[in-house]
Amino acid sequence: MRKKKKVNAAILIIGNEILSGRTQDKNIVFISNWLNKNCGITVSEARIIPDVEKIIVKNILLLSKSFNYVFTTGGIGPTHDDITAKSIAKAFKVKYSYHSEAYKILERYYGKKKFNDGRKKMAKMPTTAKLIYNPSSAAPGFITKNVISLPGVPSILNSMIDNCKKYLIKGSMVHSTTLNLFTVESNISKKLGEIQKKYKSSVEIGSYPFFRLGKIGVSVVSRSTSQTKLNKVNKELLDLVKVKKIKILKI
Repeated sequence: MRKKKKVNAAILIIGNEILSGRTQDKNIVFISNWLNKNCGITVSEARIIPDVEKIIVKNILLLSKSFNYVFTTGGIGPTHDDITAKSIAKAFKVKYSYHSEAYKILERYYGKKKFNDGRKKMAKMPTTAKLIYNPSSAAPGFITKNVISLPGVPSILNSMIDNCKKYLIKGSMVHSTTLNLFTVESNISKKLGEIQKKYKSSVEIGSYPFFRLGKIGVSVVSRSTSQTKLNKVNKELLDLVKVKKIKILKI
């Protein structure tokens, strides 16, 4: 895996079942954490779209031009509404047909007698794609240009995501610190803004209200590829806490 300083990605969740509320997405959190911890890649955008070819094609073209990588989940199964592979082939103007290696993997897994048309459909994809092997259910994911297509079922996706590593350029690890404070945002907003302005090119600071133990609080999260800069920000935040006499909640 090669390495460069800043590498980003987008996640495209494809599926009517997510938009209808019938299924709760778990893949955005998992993929984002995995990319940051294992590859130093930051997820900068996530979208959820329906199983509609025109919409899939439009989003694939836009996101693939805007980010180093696009991870898609969903729509690569055996049913009529699994159209992700066909849509990606159309987006990049490449042939959509049986991928010879994927076909062999699935035929060997199911056996010739049980290798029906639905299962054969899972071997259809852009014929130039490289495969992402699946240790759970054999049906492979695939990468076309900078678009990595994975199944929507979280347990299967989780089992195969390590097989994506060899296709990725590694970025610098993003470090983070969190201070959970028993205070309100308005009490620290001015100083937080000053600190963010001071370190705007190297550290990202976010504040997120919470309600815990019957009290209102704020989680202040700082993120940076530089541990040194992060330590400096954390020191200034602790100085702010001391001056304001704010209690820190330890979790």
